[in-house]
Amino acid sequence: MRFNNIKLKEEQYSEKLGVIRDKLYRLAYCYVKNEQEALDIVSEATYKGYLAYGKMQSVTYFDTWMSRIVINTAIDHVRRNKRTVYIEDHGKELAATERGATLEERMDLYDALDRLVPEERTYIILKFFVNLPFREMAQVLSLSENTVKSKFYRIIKKLKHYLIEGEVDNV
Repeated sequence: MRFNNIKLKEEQYSEKLGVIRDKLYRLAYCYVKNEQEALDIVSEATYKGYLAYGKMQSVTYFDTWMSRIVINTAIDHVRRNKRTVYIEDHGKELAATERGATLEERMDLYDALDRLVPEERTYIILKFFVNLPFREMAQVLSLSENTVKSKFYRIIKKLKHYLIEGEVDNV
């Protein structure tokens, strides 16, 4: 979809972005747990998206496309800053927390999440924090649904191992 009219491109992009801006912020915040850094990531991703918007084949998947740009920008940001990234859930609790997990159990869970590399953390964020079904995760990650499921369950197994290992370490 090539735009002959730059003004039209700006209006359409701005309109579509306005609808998903909060979702993009929450996604970025999951990686950096810092309001200003999350806003910076969204701003950078917005700029990158704007530059590439006119080259999009179809705007049907704009939401998925922008989510992917935010994820890549957030991962790049984390790598550049080489520091521990924490995941926070903006008022929603993880399933384990909803079942009455203690503060210690939640801390163990966050410690286990911190041990994952950013790419692995992406699967957990998309599934539990953004609540995407596997089909949409596959679109965001540009992978087949079966590949996403396979990797997701491998990562869950790794998290379980980290949590069990943590229990042994604490004894």
